[in-house]
Amino acid sequence: MHAYDHFHALPKIELHRHLEGSLRLDTLIDIAREYNIPNLPAYNAEGLRPHVQVMPDAPYTWENFLGKFRVLRQFFQSQEVIVRITEEAIADAAADNIKYMELRFTPQALNNLIRCDYGEIVEWVCAATERASAQHNIQVRLILSMNRHESIDIGKRVTEIAIAFKNRGVVGLDLAGQEAEYSAKPFLMLFERAKEEGLGLTIHAGEWAGADNVREAVELGVDRIGHGIHAIEDSALIDLICQQGTVLEVCPTSNVQSGAVAGMAQHPITPLFLRGVPLTLNTDDPCVSGITLSDEFATVIAHTSLTLDDLKLKTLTAARSAFLPKDQRAVLVAQFESWMA
Repeated sequence: MHAYDHFHALPKIELHRHLEGSLRLDTLIDIAREYNIPNLPAYNAEGLRPHVQVMPDAPYTWENFLGKFRVLRQFFQSQEVIVRITEEAIADAAADNIKYMELRFTPQALNNLIRCDYGEIVEWVCAATERASAQHNIQVRLILSMNRHESIDIGKRVTEIAIAFKNRGVVGLDLAGQEAEYSAKPFLMLFERAKEEGLGLTIHAGEWAGADNVREAVELGVDRIGHGIHAIEDSALIDLICQQGTVLEVCPTSNVQSGAVAGMAQHPITPLFLRGVPLTLNTDDPCVSGITLSDEFATVIAHTSLTLDDLKLKTLTAARSAFLPKDQRAVLVAQFESWMA
């Protein structure tokens, strides 16, 4: 068996994947033609690829990385589009032998063109997730995201919708956005409200900003942190993370492509692992990065000192930190312990 096939065959868990960064190129072309989207740089897959995906010869900067989303946000044209991309994202994850996934999306991002009630968008995604999960034999839960650089009123709406749909597969609340300029503290009351209702909490922090942003997130009492890699700059913070059991959702390829780290050899996943930090391996935006989770496993093995056994342990960490009710999480952990053995 080829080495990559081993990674593909391994049952996997993904906890940090954005729906808005999980579109297929061929689907983008179909949407562009059906809705006559104007002013696109190309109307074929290979012509459009450099504008929605980070290319190997492109600069690895946050400007280039985020620029892909300026193109992608033109495609969320209708209910039919949102349903299709949700179903395809789940089918693609299942094809990569992901057995459990928490797929996150930002209602405001999907609503920039449609201009409807957030509840309608969440209903479409929930219904599509239920159908696709059953069809492809994959367990999928949903996380709703809000942005720290947008108004607290938007955050309130997202939080209340997340609570309203917690019996339809929504299990968590996420804060994303411009961490270097905007504090997470104004959203504390929303985190507390979500936590009271049994939702898991995660914050994007320590991706493009430093350890102080990670410390702020940890002190807010979240369960997990999206990225969190710059925590490595503060040894006392590492101790605090380990003490509290806060789990980092690490996305190595995305971190390199966005310029958050200089290269895979400089990525702090290994020193974080060696310090005992609970962490998981994720893709972030598979369309933008042009990867699968199996690719991410292969890349980490090829460019760091971590072994396949180490990554199996991180898969078990992911199972234990899934935003599931305690009994369901125990079943997931037991299943993955059996598979990893």
